[in-house]
Amino acid sequence: MRKIVLSVMVVAFSLALASTSFAKKKGYVEGTAGKGSIAGTVSLKGDAPAPIMEDLNKGKNVEFCTTHPDTKDGGIRPRVKVSAAGGKLKDAVVFIEKIDTGKPWGDAGKANFDFKICDIEQKMLAVRKPTKAEKKSGGVLTVKNHDANILHNPHGYSVVGASRKTLFNKPLPNQGDVAEVTKNIGRLKAKKDKHFFLQCDQHNFMEADARIVWNPYFSITGADGAFKIDGIPAGKYKVTAWQPYVGESTQEVTVGDGEAKADFTLAVK
Repeated sequence: MRKIVLSVMVVAFSLALASTSFAKKKGYVEGTAGKGSIAGTVSLKGDAPAPIMEDLNKGKNVEFCTTHPDTKDGGIRPRVKVSAAGGKLKDAVVFIEKIDTGKPWGDAGKANFDFKICDIEQKMLAVRKPTKAEKKSGGVLTVKNHDANILHNPHGYSVVGASRKTLFNKPLPNQGDVAEVTKNIGRLKAKKDKHFFLQCDQHNFMEADARIVWNPYFSITGADGAFKIDGIPAGKYKVTAWQPYVGESTQEVTVGDGEAKADFTLAVK
């Protein structure tokens, strides 16, 4: 009898552990969109850092890369890390930290980067971890080379503090080549991976960033610093505004069936 009781206890304990493990692994579940939204602006306190002035004459493919419309006299091109006008911050990502269920993902969190005229067209996007099916089908993260006779080498990283972890490193030697790297971001982890950084190993002044998101409730600010997140179920949420070279700010926002307001201010480091 004692052995039977002990066996039952062991089985029950094992099931409890399995249940806990499953609960920890469970992420966002697609459901029904809510009727609420959050809208506001992200402001920058202080002056934006001056652009980094890149001398393209010191790099590769000088004759072609200097045809970029932003190139100044002498082959100098500004590399802007923080963009703000009138105190409003562009390319800040505003997102709900944790939400169990809500609107379907749709195309949210799919990132497609275009390499054109020795530049990355998209400077800030959001990207998510692919599902098992998407790891096979692709389409969540791609990089395309639009430049004829120019070798680009997109190198994607997960950035944590001062350290970088390589996610992919794919040469694109020909115009029209596409790096389908959805599978490479399949090992992202919610507790650790937040900042995705993309750079061309052939032209290191080519850079872009993305926030790694874990639900479809996010928005990227435009030049006016404005954002709006819709389809939110009623509730109380922690909402964060983030820009990789300025920092982040979090506040609690209560959402009903209408529009809730939330404004953020990030200070220059």
